[in-house]
Amino acid sequence: MPPGHAHGTPNAPTLEKKPPIAGVKNLVAVASGKGGVGKTTVAVNVALALKSMGYSVGLMDADVYGPNVPVMLGTNEQPQAVNDKTIIPITTHGLKMISMGLLNPGDRPLVWRGPMLHSVIQQFLRSVQWGELDYLLVDLPPGTGDVQLSLIQSVAVTGAVVVTTPSIVALADVRKAVEMFRQVNVEILGVVENMSYFACPHCNGRIDVFGHGEGQHMAESFRVPFLGEIEIDPQIRIGGDTGKPVASLGEDAPGGKSIFNVARRLVERLDQVNAAAAGPVVQIL
Repeated sequence: MPPGHAHGTPNAPTLEKKPPIAGVKNLVAVASGKGGVGKTTVAVNVALALKSMGYSVGLMDADVYGPNVPVMLGTNEQPQAVNDKTIIPITTHGLKMISMGLLNPGDRPLVWRGPMLHSVIQQFLRSVQWGELDYLLVDLPPGTGDVQLSLIQSVAVTGAVVVTTPSIVALADVRKAVEMFRQVNVEILGVVENMSYFACPHCNGRIDVFGHGEGQHMAESFRVPFLGEIEIDPQIRIGGDTGKPVASLGEDAPGGKSIFNVARRLVERLDQVNAAAAGPVVQIL
């Protein structure tokens, strides 16, 4: 049996130690159990918040069927291929970024099976010259399918962030995503509750459109951290639609404070995970 293949299901992820990406200190998967929860909006804005906080950041759009990152970042620039094994990612808003949306622009759908998806994920991970990065965020497709398994099989994932909304229906799907990462020994860095509430501009009151507190309750029930809640604000949606994400405008932009708070908690969690992985410090007296 070739090395790296486990007995049992051919596509089952193996649990041995995976090689990291050279120069990338932390690889963070951003996932959701279902579509429509704003996972890409969270990934893009948190990446920009981390960049604004002084970190070097990359963003890999692994949602090959619905690659929305280029639209949200307002670019259709083509990445450069130096040779068959080297791709230069584009740089936009200070982020290094790669996306199938840059390689397959327009409305042409991708009709691909699992092995082809695995190949493109491998290229994005291994052929792209990411350089030295503090954080590489990987925006995954919704659900628990081939792309997720390809990522987990191929590279050392520091941890996963799971995005949800307060709705009970969304949380049922989050449960599946959390369990998937746990089964393959990927650390759950925390849960982000997106579209958490609407701040009324007239009365300054809080309107819980989809309910309230379910994301935190779910995090508590799964014993994983709650990274925070991001409100519904028209400017967050408009920023994504126009290629000017609110986090690129700073912490005082609409929704900026909650996005930056999530980014700070993410940094704290990654510091904890990395410290635990390094083990106790032995002092020589």
